[in-house]
Amino acid sequence: MSDTQNPPGGAEGGGRSARKRRAILDAAREVFLRGGYLGTNMDEIAALSGVSKQTVYKHFGSKESLFVEIVTGMTSGAGDTVHERLPEPTEDDDLAEYLRDYAYRQLTVVLTPDLMRLRRLVIGEVARFPELARVLHENGPARAMRAMAGLFERLAGSGRLDVADPATAASHFNWLVMAEPVNRAMLLGDEAVPPPEELRRHAEEGVRVFLAAYGRGSGRPAE
Repeated sequence: MSDTQNPPGGAEGGGRSARKRRAILDAAREVFLRGGYLGTNMDEIAALSGVSKQTVYKHFGSKESLFVEIVTGMTSGAGDTVHERLPEPTEDDDLAEYLRDYAYRQLTVVLTPDLMRLRRLVIGEVARFPELARVLHENGPARAMRAMAGLFERLAGSGRLDVADPATAASHFNWLVMAEPVNRAMLLGDEAVPPPEELRRHAEEGVRVFLAAYGRGSGRPAE
């Protein structure tokens, strides 16, 4: 096959490079989450991804850069799933049901085993990589509370919530929903993640308490 048919910088070359990059990231995610930062070596990532160690370094430069990429990609992806794939509530939507779905989605995404392992790993490496803790916080709790503050401000503007300070309301909602299950799973391991039916009950109770404080009109749960 000639170079004219497949130029080095053409679409096929770019596709191969993207596939190699994806394979490296998938392998690195598995190896870092299993062995931690210190327990991971680039030879193992190269072998698992089916490329040479030189190719791994060509794409990412260093073990640290690859680790940063894993943390950024996983936390950004989780945030996208929670905050960008849930439609804005309409006037006809039941607000309590909408918030229960929002809370349950947040719980099920954050409490996936890989994200819990990542959180533990980043916390364990905070002295070595303090910037990764900032990435985790920015793409996780901080992003969640910004998104919720914006949502609650819009709902207050349409008369569906009684919210004077959207940021405070967002903090209350976030920790009513997230604090107990996430702390339990962080400290006790994957086996401590509650089953789906328990997460739904927890989400319902968190939303009930939130609406007791901030509900108004159609947003207040029925007595």
